[in-house]
Amino acid sequence: MYVAVGQFAVTPDWRVNAVQCVNLMIQARQKGASLLVLPEALLARDDNDPDLSVKSAQALDGEFLQQLLAQSVGSTMTTVLTVHVPSTPGRAVNTLVAIRDGAIVARYAKLHLYDAFSIQESRRVDPGDVVPPLIDIDGFKVGLMTCYDLRFPELAVHLALQGADVLVLPAAWVKGPLKEQHWATLLAARALDTTCYVVAAGECGNKNIGQSRVVDPLGVTIAAAAEAPVLLMAEIILERVALARQQLPVLRNRRFAPPQLL
Repeated sequence: MYVAVGQFAVTPDWRVNAVQCVNLMIQARQKGASLLVLPEALLARDDNDPDLSVKSAQALDGEFLQQLLAQSVGSTMTTVLTVHVPSTPGRAVNTLVAIRDGAIVARYAKLHLYDAFSIQESRRVDPGDVVPPLIDIDGFKVGLMTCYDLRFPELAVHLALQGADVLVLPAAWVKGPLKEQHWATLLAARALDTTCYVVAAGECGNKNIGQSRVVDPLGVTIAAAAEAPVLLMAEIILERVALARQQLPVLRNRRFAPPQLL
């Protein structure tokens, strides 16, 4: 099947961001994509206000997501993104949603909050406590992850052991020393840990690296972006997953128990 990755810079205005998401959905659908992955935290972002994503949080039945759901009506394409959803006053949950044909088909509250490199996501965001589900797209089993989850192989391995063929990752990977190297290395590592495709969308504003990628089950990057807005397209092949697992049976050769959520 064909997958699309929509990379763009999120603005402080959720209405502008909704239009950008809708436009990418239209373009991906026209190009024949069965899956579109968009970046993390799409409601609002401001370089001068690190809390704007939380301040702008909307419920899943809010206007932002309703515009995207309306665009998806009548389409079999699945779109994956994350938004902040209000929890308690002044706090929110970083929530991944997968939408298709006017409905939310899966949701996932980010497990691993980005408390690293002088940033503390948990200061205003509540973590999830449930492992994300798998979703079915055109015969592929797709596992869900969000940004900082990439640094924790246990989640990726868990999803692969549950049957995932593809891992999707909306992200807003913050710039910094060695961060681009970390991103590229970890995407390839998670593909190799699991013999899954990895489809990762990066936000490309002033503070984030962009660099969206599609990596195949043997760690080969088959589509990649630089720092500018772009719609990437790639074909992924179920037989490639089977071949990788025949050549590199790491899931079968494991000697450790399956990872469990603490």
